[in-house]
Amino acid sequence: MPDDMARPLVRGRGEGGASRNLEALMPEPGALVIGILGTGDFSRSLARRLVASGYHVVVGSRNPKRSLPLFPEDAEVTSQMEAATQADLIFMAVFPEHHSTLLQLKPALAGKTLVDVSNGLHLNRDGPSNANQLADLFPESFVVKGFNTISAWTLQVGPRDGSRQIFLCSDNPNAKNSVMQLCRRMGFVPVDMGFLSSSLEIENLPFYLFPSWHIPVICTLSLFFVFYLYNFLRDILHPFIKEGKSVFYKMPIETVNVTLPSVALVMLALVYLPGLCAAYLQLYWGTKYNRFPNWLDRWLTRRKQFGLCSFLCAVLHAVYSLCLPMRKSARYKLLNAAFKQVKQGVEDSWVDEEVWRMELYLSVGIMALGLLSLLAVTSLPSVANAVNWREFSFIQSTLGYCALSMATIHTLLFGWDRAFAPDQYRFHLPPTFVLVLILPMVALLGRLALLLPCVALRLRKIRRGWERSQHIRFTLTDGHSNGLEDVSNV
Repeated sequence: MPDDMARPLVRGRGEGGASRNLEALMPEPGALVIGILGTGDFSRSLARRLVASGYHVVVGSRNPKRSLPLFPEDAEVTSQMEAATQADLIFMAVFPEHHSTLLQLKPALAGKTLVDVSNGLHLNRDGPSNANQLADLFPESFVVKGFNTISAWTLQVGPRDGSRQIFLCSDNPNAKNSVMQLCRRMGFVPVDMGFLSSSLEIENLPFYLFPSWHIPVICTLSLFFVFYLYNFLRDILHPFIKEGKSVFYKMPIETVNVTLPSVALVMLALVYLPGLCAAYLQLYWGTKYNRFPNWLDRWLTRRKQFGLCSFLCAVLHAVYSLCLPMRKSARYKLLNAAFKQVKQGVEDSWVDEEVWRMELYLSVGIMALGLLSLLAVTSLPSVANAVNWREFSFIQSTLGYCALSMATIHTLLFGWDRAFAPDQYRFHLPPTFVLVLILPMVALLGRLALLLPCVALRLRKIRRGWERSQHIRFTLTDGHSNGLEDVSNV
């Protein structure tokens, strides 16, 4: 069976003699004639998708004979003036610096809808946008900004790949509605962004590189660097200085494997700390209508990214742990320990305490990773759209705190009684697991405090609109009129 993605959407001229691919639809009588000015990659993909959607497409080119073989047979390739004259709606698929070369078409474009699909060369924060400049060049036309956030590949293969959303804005509602109908017929989802003043924001969208991920990624890398350096000082540099023992072979695997769970646990605690801060601020203010500080606001909006970074570190920790017995150093240590026991005549080295600790340690760690996997899967938009708000909140909040609790217990079991051993405080520095437990314990204890009936009731009242500073006073006077007398909170 041939691959649908490899098959051309519409047959070009000379391909099998067919005038139209089976995917293309016949134009409807009285349908809009769509014009495209420009013959680049985006223009060719757009023409293929429009023809497949049943539109009559007219392409305007400075050299129609040269551009004719590049377009599907069902699209008419002609001069720019003729295309502007025939079309009811025109896509301006030319670079913005060449918009001024189209001024000769101003009479033919008067009263028609122009769709600006252009992007700038860099992030533009000051303006004006390309769409605003096009509107100034053609004041008698109706400019709609859109189709600049999807690629030529997405247009060619259709909305089954990539994003289905197309952001649109215009000062003319009728022109914008006609483009929205065209988007739906092409299989895309139009998103109304308002007036043409929003065009600068739409044009800047392709230049953003994971804007909500900057702080979580920087935080993850910073924590990894700090914990790795801390573990290096304690586990590698200390034996080398104090005992002259070289254990630098631990740097690629063991030190990384100790660092990754530390970062994962701290990042998971950072997911739930901003919600606790918000709750305690509302309790302190006695209202939910005060605006949170900007740092807290940004922190709250990036909790998903913090959680996914934590999940990544946890998965890498699990993979590294599974690879530990595969190392040559682990095999040598195992053989040396066995030889030492035989030499000393030790028949049984079984220690119940260590066995139970390891069994519980691994079991709780697996449960924590399983819950983190559930949280990560639920954060996917396709999965989140399949559950209601109560289900989503239960998974992300209740099960999230269960995951944090399991991860904390996992760390406590690893520490067991090691936190009280003097030899663990190398360079007078506490073990890593002692440090990483601070934020998770703060988050869990803060959550437990919010579950107290008196605190939970007050917080529930605040989030339902109750305000401590709002008072109504009633006073009973000698007459029939009411004045201020008593105080009642609402």
